[in-house]
Amino acid sequence: MPTVTALRKQRAAAKPPKEDRHFVTALARGLGVLACFQSGDAQLGNQELAERCGLPKSTVSRLTMTLTRLGYLIHMPESGRYRLGMATLSLGSAMLSRLDLRQVARPLMQELAAFSGASVSLGARDQLSMIYIEHCRGPSALTLSMDVGARIPLATSAIGRAYLAAIGEGERAEIMAQVREHDPAAWAKVRAGIERAVKDHGKLGVTCSFGDWQKDVHGIARAFHPGGGLPPMAISCGGPASSLSKELLLGEVRPRLIELTQRLEATLPR
Repeated sequence: MPTVTALRKQRAAAKPPKEDRHFVTALARGLGVLACFQSGDAQLGNQELAERCGLPKSTVSRLTMTLTRLGYLIHMPESGRYRLGMATLSLGSAMLSRLDLRQVARPLMQELAAFSGASVSLGARDQLSMIYIEHCRGPSALTLSMDVGARIPLATSAIGRAYLAAIGEGERAEIMAQVREHDPAAWAKVRAGIERAVKDHGKLGVTCSFGDWQKDVHGIARAFHPGGGLPPMAISCGGPASSLSKELLLGEVRPRLIELTQRLEATLPR
């Protein structure tokens, strides 16, 4: 899970200029509070939310009270903390249920997971992260313990780099500027990885992350355009480096991943 500092920097990097008169700050702050709940966060208090949002605790207290009245949060009297409410669940469920591509992609992803013994994930971008919206595990006990809703970093993961390779240069430059602001110390290495990924996606058809996201994790990914007005998405295949060598991923898994995304683009309505 991202650190408190990382979350705060992501929120700051995503804010539009103050002079944008069409931007509703109060709404953005409320949504920012909801976005602070990451996979694995059962409950959060106002102090924790304030630290993650980079807002005064008094402001967060008013926001959580409003969100509780609307059903987006549930207040836990015993601890004084909050958990996500049913209104939030209904929004997420409605979104996922209308993504027809999940139903089309899942059997193809499961087939690739069974072949590779790895985890195969479908992801979409949210700020400086990729969120899994579908996830299939191979038969091996060594697959990654992640699921739908998990977030992984955009700039260092194979799936995030695939997304960056699929978008236009202007948009990619804007996102890279946010990544640089997020972690200036790591920027040189991260930029080199992204630039290499863009070249790989054009030459190899996939992006790679061999120990860049986590030192003991290998993965490749390929972006595709789902149509229907949706932004580019990406599918990754990855797992522990001990069971997924570079040679296996690039030699045997890569052509199957490319074929998978091509079949999706051919099947889904434009």
